[in-house]
Amino acid sequence: MREWILQEVNYGFVKDNPYEVAVLPMGATEPHNLHLPYGTDTFEATEIASRSCEAAWKQGAKVVMLPAIPYGTETNQREFHLSMNVNPTTLGQIIKDLTASMEYQGIRKLVILNSHGGNDFKPLLREMSGTTAVNMFLCNWFKETSADVKSEIFDHPDDHAGEMETSLGLACFPEFIDRDPESGKLNADDGTCRPTRFEAVNNGWVSITRPWHLLTTNSGAGYPHEATAEKGEKLMDILVERISSFLVDLANAEIDESFPF
Repeated sequence: MREWILQEVNYGFVKDNPYEVAVLPMGATEPHNLHLPYGTDTFEATEIASRSCEAAWKQGAKVVMLPAIPYGTETNQREFHLSMNVNPTTLGQIIKDLTASMEYQGIRKLVILNSHGGNDFKPLLREMSGTTAVNMFLCNWFKETSADVKSEIFDHPDDHAGEMETSLGLACFPEFIDRDPESGKLNADDGTCRPTRFEAVNNGWVSITRPWHLLTTNSGAGYPHEATAEKGEKLMDILVERISSFLVDLANAEIDESFPF
């Protein structure tokens, strides 16, 4: 039994060992180029959350990882077969319901660990602010948490199923990655993205909801072929150190009238 994973503990343990912080991994079910599994985002969220909670628990933090939500917003990828969409309002209601359960049970600190770019939870946090006693925090590990180290680890910037995600997959769930059995080469395309006809959109000055079937060939947006398990483990080590340190601080922090300041 890993005491920091709710799915593995029993009531005999939980009733005598109250938790201070809950971590909710948010994934998705969608294609990732031709080589990564549909559960990539969920596998990533679960692995990062479980390792981070373990590291925090071993430092004395009473943290618990909730079961991962394996669905996300997929309106961009609706044209790809079995890309399973849950609309933002539905996801928001799920989180609201779970937060209400936590509040009733006395947990006042929640970290949403998001692994899917189609999920945008900041508006939800703003909407829920002042409506719940649970203090909510958002961690998009693939954006802010790793932004300053990506260029140090990876050679190719990517958006989806590129070098970064493939490296994490090789490190954490290699059995699900499609590779040539003899050469070990990925059975994937190059993840080339098609530009729009608007310079402002291509330069990021104007944002759109991107139709993924027009943007990409096989859903990959980023060159995956220089990914390695070593790069994935290097990134994972950084993520776990940063997230677990925060979880320890959060678990130890007193909630008063000026929290979190």
